Amino acid sequence: MLKQRIITAVIGLPLLVGIIWLGKPFFTLLIASMAVIGSFEFYRMAGYLKVQPLAYLGIASVLFIILAPHCPHPTATPLLITSVIVISLVWLLFKTPREQAFNNWAWTVAGMLYIGWMLSHWVSLRDLVYGRELVLWAMFTTFASDTSAFFCGRTWGKHSLMPAISPGKTWEGALGGLLTSIVASLLLGILFSLPFNYWQIILLGILISIFAQLGDLVESLLKRNTGAKDSSKLLPGHGGLLDRLDSLIFTGVVVYYCVILTKGVL
Repeated sequence: MLKQRIITAVIGLPLLVGIIWLGKPFFTLLIASMAVIGSFEFYRMAGYLKVQPLAYLGIASVLFIILAPHCPHPTATPLLITSVIVISLVWLLFKTPREQAFNNWAWTVAGMLYIGWMLSHWVSLRDLVYGRELVLWAMFTTFASDTSAFFCGRTWGKHSLMPAISPGKTWEGALGGLLTSIVASLLLGILFSLPFNYWQIILLGILISIFAQLGDLVESLLKRNTGAKDSSKLLPGHGGLLDRLDSLIFTGVVVYYCVILTKGVL
């Protein structure tokens, strides 16, 4: 399993760096592709609960939300989200069994918001001033936190973090991920000459690690609720794509709003 993880990372990371460096439309298409696959895995897991979300509508809405940041009209995203909510509710009036109607609707909208809306912030982040550097720094700080948490947990982990949700995660792993995230954030921040001082970079490194691990726990809760071991078997040694996106779903949002609130660069 570890060997498969390493091979997947060796192949995937250089490709990711190249696409981030090139920017749009390649980066947007990458995020859109990952979001579509992730939403497919999300709606597939709903099947374990005998829920029947409007998967095609949900996947289509995820795709359009990812592309929406490039639309010049400011109402594009709110209009899209509102349309999906209304269309899905009206559609379910005519769909049987009606006893599960609101469960089906809730899963449909949840996939759109959890994956589409959240991941769209990476596209918006890439379009900011220093967008290329910010995305590279944020993503690789997230990866550093995840990787360190995994290995520290395997090596020194003794105290479960949230055993009811994810028995394999430990406080020792969480602390290792946090410390590594701070170091990675500083080194990458200096390397990419980010427009922050050292204390801001350290604080952002802490926030990235905290929310990366929260994102991981949220997806673990989703899998525990549905009874799925992994979202799929798409990535050897890693599980499904959603299993790799769980941290990024949260950290992209945190970094984007921290940047625009502290620097106001758009």
